[in-house]
Amino acid sequence: MVPSIWIRQHGANDPCRRQLALAIVTAPQPADTLPENDGMPRWVPRAIGLLLGGVIFLWLLRELFESLSGFLVTILISFFFSFALEPAVNFLEKRGVRRGFGTLIMFSAALILIGGFSFIVGTVLAEQTTHFVEDAPELIDDLEVWLQENIDETTDLNAVRDQFLNEDGLGEQLTGLADNVVGIGATVVGLVFQIFTIALFTFYLTADGPRLRRTICSRLKPDRQRRVLGVWDLAIQKTGGYILSRTVLATISSIVTWIAFNIIGVPFPLALAVWVGVVSQFVPVVGVYIAGALPVILTLLESPTRSLWALLFLVAYQQFENYLLAPRIDSKTLKIHPAVSFGSVLVGASVLGPAGALLALPAAATAQGIISASGERYAIEEGPLTRIGSTPGKTATTVVEAALPEHGLDEPLVGDDADGSE
Repeated sequence: MVPSIWIRQHGANDPCRRQLALAIVTAPQPADTLPENDGMPRWVPRAIGLLLGGVIFLWLLRELFESLSGFLVTILISFFFSFALEPAVNFLEKRGVRRGFGTLIMFSAALILIGGFSFIVGTVLAEQTTHFVEDAPELIDDLEVWLQENIDETTDLNAVRDQFLNEDGLGEQLTGLADNVVGIGATVVGLVFQIFTIALFTFYLTADGPRLRRTICSRLKPDRQRRVLGVWDLAIQKTGGYILSRTVLATISSIVTWIAFNIIGVPFPLALAVWVGVVSQFVPVVGVYIAGALPVILTLLESPTRSLWALLFLVAYQQFENYLLAPRIDSKTLKIHPAVSFGSVLVGASVLGPAGALLALPAAATAQGIISASGERYAIEEGPLTRIGSTPGKTATTVVEAALPEHGLDEPLVGDDADGSE
């Protein structure tokens, strides 16, 4: 019944009936009678625009990062070298030497060491190359006899011998080498430019280190300044520890290799031992292979048997160093767990290649120090799962004490008693 008719029939003066009629009139209509709205909601175009804008921004950011990746790696390496030089420069500055001049002194000392090392190795290579060219036919004959006696009686190296004795064959090799001169020259020029760029940034980062830190801290609150400077100092400590560990490993490797090369009969044992020690420690990833290849090849020119013994020694010593010696030294100098040390090198090499392997250990040690200094640390509940060592009555070292390094940023354990007992 229509509400107006219902009101006329039953009376319009009754308040209850009138309120009921109004409720019926204002009741929502069925869904099929509602007006249709074909327009798009206002937020949809805005959401689509924001989505497209975000995708474009991320794509541009990715392209920018790829374009600047080489420059960013250069900056990281420069910071690494500046951290390594800063303790020595600070030492000279405390003795009255101006910071810029002290940085120049350290750069000159590094260049003298690198130049002397290159001169020694270059002299050995030049001398051995001359002997190789002169004695190549005889060496090939000796190698053929050795292969026939020890591996295969049917070995024939006449084709190889003809390449050295035949002028046409030697000419073809020289022609092929000449064709690659342009490519080799471009590679050398690029490498020299990269080294010069890293040296330039390293010099300015070291000489103007205090000014750079003041500029950064001027934008920060005092509490954040203390934290940034603490992290910076920690990075310098860890980088110095890394250089110390590499120097110790290079010294041990050089001494052991020199003794072994003297016993085996490797030519130029001292020069090649220093080559193996320095290159294997300071050239990341491929340094081990480059360091071992040179003495093996030079010994092969004189005696294949001694060359094989040299190769076996280098492989055995490398395994000993990688799994026993290096992790222990890194744990002392960098205060980093051996497993973290080994894993960080693998991760760094896979992410940034040789540069990542070079920066991996000091970066991991710095990150571990920052993590250990952040947040709160609590006393350990002693039990079978947290006890280190099985000697009865001996105080066990807690997991926190064994895993985290000691440095100036560490916070005291929360919940320790006054007497230090847990």
